[in-house]
Amino acid sequence: MQSTALALSPSTSFLKPGPHGSSNPRIRPTVHLSCIKPRKALVSGSSYGSITGPTVLLLHSNGGLRCKAGAASIPESASESEKSRALVRTLQLGSMFSIWYLLNIYYNIYNKQVLKVFPFPATITAFQFGFGTLMVILMWTLNLHKRPKLTRSQFAAILPLAVAHTLGNTLTNISLGKVAVSFTHTIKAMEPFFTVLFSALFLGERPSFWVLSSLIPIVGGVALASFTEASFNWIGFYSAMASNVTNQSRNVLSKKFMINKEEALDNINLFSIMTITSFVLLTPAAIWAEGSKFIPSYLQSAANQGLNVRELCIRSVFAAFCFHTYQQVSYMILEMVNPVTHSVGNCVKRVVVIVSSVIFFQTPASPINSLGTAVALSGVFLYSRVKRIKAPKP
Repeated sequence: MQSTALALSPSTSFLKPGPHGSSNPRIRPTVHLSCIKPRKALVSGSSYGSITGPTVLLLHSNGGLRCKAGAASIPESASESEKSRALVRTLQLGSMFSIWYLLNIYYNIYNKQVLKVFPFPATITAFQFGFGTLMVILMWTLNLHKRPKLTRSQFAAILPLAVAHTLGNTLTNISLGKVAVSFTHTIKAMEPFFTVLFSALFLGERPSFWVLSSLIPIVGGVALASFTEASFNWIGFYSAMASNVTNQSRNVLSKKFMINKEEALDNINLFSIMTITSFVLLTPAAIWAEGSKFIPSYLQSAANQGLNVRELCIRSVFAAFCFHTYQQVSYMILEMVNPVTHSVGNCVKRVVVIVSSVIFFQTPASPINSLGTAVALSGVFLYSRVKRIKAPKP
């Protein structure tokens, strides 16, 4: 007795009867359908690999034709694995955004407390860069991140970025020492305006109509908040505005530097090199401009204003730790998400910092001042969203 077995896919047709009803009038085929375990029909020698779906097994013998049909299983393990990976990634991003915001809150609070009793922003900024330099060296020594092999051409391209990075952070600390934290961050909401301006000037990028429209509430909101700010100070205002110019110049130059793939570094190493270079550049400049301030007489002067030497040192170190770490986390997030998502997260971060500083320092704010801040931040959020719309090519 000979028997044959044939595995059929759902698109395969059953044996069709001839014009007289059966292909063999002496044999009346009988078909038995029975449930079998879910299985996968494999097609030998097929470029499609495996076929999923219902399978039919035909057993032919002299005694008749039997047919067994069953449904192939859909591989659920792959989809479950993808879902679990997506969940882990979401939880990881959520944790990193939370750490980013929390470090920003602590940095702005402790940094403001130090600047109030120790009003030497260049010295404090140099100290923060120095602490960051120690953290970078520790990161490379412990192989937490691969140390880059820096060439002369790379350093020549990074040097202007480091200069802008140095000026931007020093000017921000000057502003934080003169005006309220919330007002400094309201002014820094003007960053998108300078991003669009410098991208058009240096990169030849033409902004879309919607991008330009989103700048209107930003500029209007900052102007409204400035006119009604209780702690308004021209030095603080100009310093915050100048930090916008230098920081966005740095960002545009970074983008131009990263275009050359052969010369480019990853974000974390680029930030690390800028931190070390900024420390080397700013330390002698701070000593020249403000003198050597970490001496007992100046520390005692700070103690007379509310913070003893021990508290001043602890808060300075903690502010420096938060300063470097929140920027490091920001670059790590940027490597995991697209720039638009990062920009939206940065907008939310600014809202969190403003609200938390107003609550902690009990900063007085009039309704019009609050409205101006809200309008400016809304414009920043709109700017982040409309960046998805591609600008027309010139």
